[in-house]
Amino acid sequence: MSKLITVFGATGNQGGSVIHTLLADPVLSREFRIRGITRDTNKPAAKELAEKGVELMSADMSSVTSVARAIQDAHTVFLVTNYWETMSRDTEYSQGKNVADAAKAAGVSHLIFSSLIHVTEATKGALPNVPHFDGKADIEKYIRAIGVPATFVLPGYFMSNLISLLKKKEDDGYQMVLPVSDVARFPLFDVVSDTGKFVAAAIKNRSTVLGKDIYEAADYYSPSRIVKEFTEATSKPASWAQVPADQWKQYLPPAMAQEVLENYLLLEAPGYYAGADLKESHDLLEQKPTTWKEFVTKNKAKFSP
Repeated sequence: MSKLITVFGATGNQGGSVIHTLLADPVLSREFRIRGITRDTNKPAAKELAEKGVELMSADMSSVTSVARAIQDAHTVFLVTNYWETMSRDTEYSQGKNVADAAKAAGVSHLIFSSLIHVTEATKGALPNVPHFDGKADIEKYIRAIGVPATFVLPGYFMSNLISLLKKKEDDGYQMVLPVSDVARFPLFDVVSDTGKFVAAAIKNRSTVLGKDIYEAADYYSPSRIVKEFTEATSKPASWAQVPADQWKQYLPPAMAQEVLENYLLLEAPGYYAGADLKESHDLLEQKPTTWKEFVTKNKAKFSP
């Protein structure tokens, strides 16, 4: 009898990647049945998964009973929370706590949570306004405290975000404007292609990764390396420029400007992962993570005016 894995955010970037990887894996596709959790089981992406044999279920993560139903009989659970949906740290924490409590009550054998570092603590209070990181770190702390068998995967800086950052100029070149210097290091990550690679590795290496953080990124990239490899992949000239923080914030919606600024400042010190090395995480993988140059080559058409 195959085991059940419940995947939250089934039609999103992270959950969708996990499901597609499990379906394609010759070992895990036999070992696990998949239950995908999404708010709307009628949307095309959900129907596509159902056609591939995924059990689709809608659930409200703010409802304890709804969450309990979603993970009933599950051996493994992949949990991703979405701060940006409500922009409420309290709501995100409550939803993560609900799933953790349900996993504990149901005797789930492996909870895999998409986490991030606690920026306020890592910077000793210097960057106190990054709740979409800190809230996830608080959920991770709660999961550890209640003793659910768990592994934590920390997604890096999405390569897809650079599609909007690299702006096309009139001379057919591209430019990226940042509030940081070339000291900044971006742990670049192809969320759609690679989340599943890291989560599959966590599932296959459960006994050795329980209680551990796995860093989901291909490598650390400086701004200079980002534009250099973009040019190598596209044959288009590219450059980057640093602008003062206050000027850069003007490009963003006021409600999120300070938070996003501090998120970028984190890349200079102490670092997105507070200086963590990526080798141990990479050693778990059966498939190499997508490099920035590979991502650009694959997505050339998306880098347009």
